[in-house]
Formats: sequence, structure tokens, C-alpha cells
Amino acid sequence: MAPQLSVNVNAIAHLRNRRDLPWPSVVGLGRIALEAGAHGLTVHPRPDERHIRKADVPELVAMIRREFPNREFNIEGYPAPEFLAVVEAARPDQVTLVPDDPMQGTSDHGWSIAANRVLLQDVTARLKARGMRVSMFIDADPTAPALAKSVGADRVELYTGPFGGGLTPQARTPRLAALKATAEAARAAGLGVNAGHDLTRENLPELVAAIPFLAEVSIGHALIGDALTFGMAETVRKFRAACGEPVA
Repeated sequence: MAPQLSVNVNAIAHLRNRRDLPWPSVVGLGRIALEAGAHGLTVHPRPDERHIRKADVPELVAMIRREFPNREFNIEGYPAPEFLAVVEAARPDQVTLVPDDPMQGTSDHGWSIAANRVLLQDVTARLKARGMRVSMFIDADPTAPALAKSVGADRVELYTGPFGGGLTPQARTPRLAALKATAEAARAAGLGVNAGHDLTRENLPELVAAIPFLAEVSIGHALIGDALTFGMAETVRKFRAACGEPVA
């Protein structure tokens, strides 16, 4: 079964925020992505609101719940009090916890779970008690899934940046082997497996072939970049096909 595609709309918001104008519309383009068959949308609200703003979150939730009740909303971020307030108001289907410093340009590493055990265990319990699935952002490290399980995670999201940064299949091969080993360790621990970062139409088929039980991929930068060429709807269809999903 093909992994489900969640479209990260941060880059749309980043472009919008270059001007004090309401376009391009994050909600409008998110709607087009869902109409084209995306399984869900992902946002990563950061404290400086350099892309997704807090005000975007309830608008996206309202659109998804009203128009696409069978699709998912995923919010990712560092579990600071301000982030948790946004999440608990929105009640997304999934919360992906990432160890971002507020000054980071983008997520570039997974959690050191042992060093953050108390924080992650408390936050995970709090979110799950409110009906949200919790995914833990981890590096390609086969020891990490068992630690994620021990703090209550339902899924892990594999950080695929080093894999995606390999510009040839030969460069990606050793990184793919590490991701596969980590995914297999996650499945053995009873966790679902997501993946995200620097995934493209070109490298997705390699990842899906290596990890056929992959549940979800969250893709933003490459997908929004391709949408400038192909349009949002056609790009979503192309990425669904790259995931191995039959697309008419």
C-alpha cells in the first residue's frame, strides 16, 4: 500500500508573507491539494511566524473539517508552551514533535530522546489524552524507535534530509540503508513510520521500495517548487504517483 501524502504548506505562507497581502492563499492552495487527492496537510508554526502564522491554523482546520472530513491535519513543531496552546486549540489528527531551535531555518536533526525523556513523555501523554496521534521526529538510527516507544509515541517520522541531499542514486544508497534499518526497528517496536525532508518525485520511489510499510510522507519544499511549473493539482498527482499510488 502506498504511503499517504501530506502536503506541507509552509512555503506557500513564506511566499505570502513577503508582502502585506492575503495571497497566495494558504487555505486556497491547501484546498486544491486536497481536491487533487492529498491525504492531508502539514504546517509547522514557528515562534517568529516567518511562514505559517497562528491565525492560519484555525482557518486550515475549519476548511479541512468542513470540506474534507476524511483527510488529516498534521501540526509539527517544538513542544514549547506557545506551540502546545496552538495545538490544543486546533486538535489536529497528528502532532509531530521536532527538536527545532527557534532560530533554525528548517528541521535538520531528530530528537535525542534519552536527553529529553521527561519533556517528551509528559507532552506525549498530554496530547494523546486529548485524542491526538503523536509522531516523533528521529534520525536514521535503529536505536531511536524503541526510545520513542518508551515515551509513548504512536509513530516516528524519519528525518530524510541526508538521503534527499544525495543527488545521485549512488550517493543515496548508504543513507537509504540506514533509513530502512530504522524503519524496520520502528515496525518491530509497534510504531507507525512516517518520513519527511527533502523528498522529491525522483527519490520517493527509492524510499517507498525500501520501506514498503511507510505510512505517510510529508513534503513541502520540492512539491511547492514543482507546483510553480505544473500547478498545485497536477503536482499533487505526480507526487502521489511517485509514492506508488494509482492515479487516474
